Amino acid sequence: MKRMYFAVVVLTVGTHFAYLIYLPSGGFLALRWPRTILLHVPTVVWGVGVVRLHFPCPLTSLEQWARTRAEMDPLPAGGFIDRYADGVLYPSDGTGVAQTLAFLAAAASWVVFAFKRNRESASQRGS
Repeated sequence: MKRMYFAVVVLTVGTHFAYLIYLPSGGFLALRWPRTILLHVPTVVWGVGVVRLHFPCPLTSLEQWARTRAEMDPLPAGGFIDRYADGVLYPSDGTGVAQTLAFLAAAASWVVFAFKRNRESASQRGS
């Protein structure tokens, strides 16, 4: 049974990393696949909620639950970010900067997306 819970931990960690990659980059993917913006907007809104409004992260909660059942050490108080990102993907005191850059990248992608959509609709009206 511990193996199954360990697998849940691994899948949750992978999903969490995918989310953290998608948040700053998903809007740029929408430039190629415009309908994906419908997934990216709630992704960013949820990220803002977790960072600024301190919503509980369901992936962190799931990982913590599975870790307990797999008899693994619990996550630190800061959760996934403290365990896997802080001091690994960026300097240990850089969480705020990393979050700000991720949200700025998402915002920039939305500006480019809106500009591109406006140009496309203007050229269709002019045809």
